[in-house]
Amino acid sequence: MVSSTTREEMNRPITTLFMLMSVDGKISTGASDCLDVDKDFPKIDGVKEGLYQYYEIEQTTDLWSLNSGRVQEKMGVNTAEMPNKTPVSFVIIDNKHLTTNGVKYFCEKSKQFVLITTNANHPAFDVSEDNLHVILQDELSLSDALRLLKQDYNCEGLTIQSGGTLNGLFLREKLIDFIDIVVAPVLIGGKNTSTLIDGKSLQSENELSQLGALKLINCSVLENSYLRLQYEVIR
Repeated sequence: MVSSTTREEMNRPITTLFMLMSVDGKISTGASDCLDVDKDFPKIDGVKEGLYQYYEIEQTTDLWSLNSGRVQEKMGVNTAEMPNKTPVSFVIIDNKHLTTNGVKYFCEKSKQFVLITTNANHPAFDVSEDNLHVILQDELSLSDALRLLKQDYNCEGLTIQSGGTLNGLFLREKLIDFIDIVVAPVLIGGKNTSTLIDGKSLQSENELSQLGALKLINCSVLENSYLRLQYEVIR
């Protein structure tokens, strides 16, 4: 674990990438936006039986959660009815996927809702809620955004649950501290299906420093052939 001294010295939250994936590393059931593990895994015999464990573990993660607008659009928040309030504060990185209804959805659901965008015309600017905060950037800077989350909103620990491309940006910028993965007993395949870490591939040996070497903290065998793997990212 990160030492208390290091925690105090860091100018950003301690981050944990928490995801549900298949044995072959896929975080979606296919390359189409109409396919999604949350919607599809409950339909698959041999997978649906143990799925509840992921959601139980999710309830024990940080009280700050980061995701992308694209993932949330797939989840249907733009047309969803308003949810109940939760104790979790949500951070969404989005330029064009959330509508006004999607923004209001997270205002209703969140303790604090922080939207990070480079779009000065984002629908969030038309929503007036006490718990809505918008970080407008000229270009996306994850490090600056994390610094502001800690400095301005007292975010000490942040769970990342975004798509493979955004996860890849966090990895390349050395902004992931821990990995917490629930592995479902299924193979999905497909070279265009999103994986845990997507984004630009490395092209040369000089870029190997961008890899994320891991130290295993814990490996738990769950029920119904599920696994939970917990790692610390080696600096």
